[in-house]
Amino acid sequence: MKKKTMLWSMYSVFVFLLAGCASTAHFEKDDTADFRSYKTFAWLDKDGEGHNDRNRINDLTERRIKEAVSAEMGKTAGWREVKHRPDVLLSYDVLVERTTKENNNPVYSRPFSRIVYNPYTRRYTTIYYPPQFIGYERTEQPVREGTVTITMIDAKTDKTIWQGWTTEEVNSKNLTNKEIQYAVRSIFKKFDVAKK
Repeated sequence: MKKKTMLWSMYSVFVFLLAGCASTAHFEKDDTADFRSYKTFAWLDKDGEGHNDRNRINDLTERRIKEAVSAEMGKTAGWREVKHRPDVLLSYDVLVERTTKENNNPVYSRPFSRIVYNPYTRRYTTIYYPPQFIGYERTEQPVREGTVTITMIDAKTDKTIWQGWTTEEVNSKNLTNKEIQYAVRSIFKKFDVAKK
């Protein structure tokens, strides 16, 4: 019995640690929208052909985002991409900005020992003083944060029916394929909840 309790305790701690490392995604949805009636989607082209968009990210990143979202739409919702008369139009936005990350590191005093004379035993003895918690040292570190936002629009009413987003720390001003996959997966975990 003790062994089972110990295994469950270890498992619980492991799940808790994994949950702490997971990406946090958020969503907003239109409660009046009937997600069961939607079966097809297409990508919204904001600029016509997109040639004059000054904020346009590189084509490789755009393709990776669209591929990742399309794969999740098929896997999570069972929707398929079409060219004509889609039920839902999809749009995405990527924002990478500089910000500061605050770190609070615990600070401890140095351990030390003293030699004292004990008059009752007539011997010298060493007393060890362990480190003591003093407080926290606060530091700020410049980082880049990337936010990926996916928006769904009802093709007939032109109303936004669902929007999901997540923000993660990134290494450069362009998102890597791994960062895109991770962000999109995190967002669509929330979409599964939203369509119920």
